[in-house]
Amino acid sequence: MADEAHLSGIAGRYALAVFELAQETQAVDALGQDLQTLKQMLAESADLRRLVEAPVFARDEQAKALRALLGSMNADKLTLRFVLLLCSKRRLFLLSDAIRDFETLVAKLKGEIEADVTSAHPLSDAQTAALKAALKEKFGRDPLLSTMVDPTLLGGLVVKVGSQMIDSSLRAKLNGLRTAMRGTSH
Repeated sequence: MADEAHLSGIAGRYALAVFELAQETQAVDALGQDLQTLKQMLAESADLRRLVEAPVFARDEQAKALRALLGSMNADKLTLRFVLLLCSKRRLFLLSDAIRDFETLVAKLKGEIEADVTSAHPLSDAQTAALKAALKEKFGRDPLLSTMVDPTLLGGLVVKVGSQMIDSSLRAKLNGLRTAMRGTSH
């Protein structure tokens, strides 16, 4: 499984280990939900990001705060053990990367592909559905979309699936026109 999925170094090894343990204990869904909640909390809280990423906090401080946080969200015991292991090894700063790699492994298990989509404006439900259908037709697997808005694109989309990037943004097209008008080729 690890050979097929793109994992990032040490964080990938932690993610693979907890993923395999979650499979053995039938806790993949529970762990996935907990990690998704943690990912959202990290995105929304600068204080939590600082606690997780800053090396100035002692491992005991990090562990105490995260034990309380995970307790308040009724996290699965595997989630608690995983996060506390990262604390004890002074590797808590890898949490975001480990969550991303865990999500990659789960997607692979479910036969899904991850697609990062950047658009100039938020996509409507109809546009999202059409994009999912097009990606499923192209790749033969259900896509999990991670969307971002970048107004500098002006219009269109940039879609990244694995190592493939499809750039249909107006910015890319305008840059192509500028290059063509200068008389240089791509």
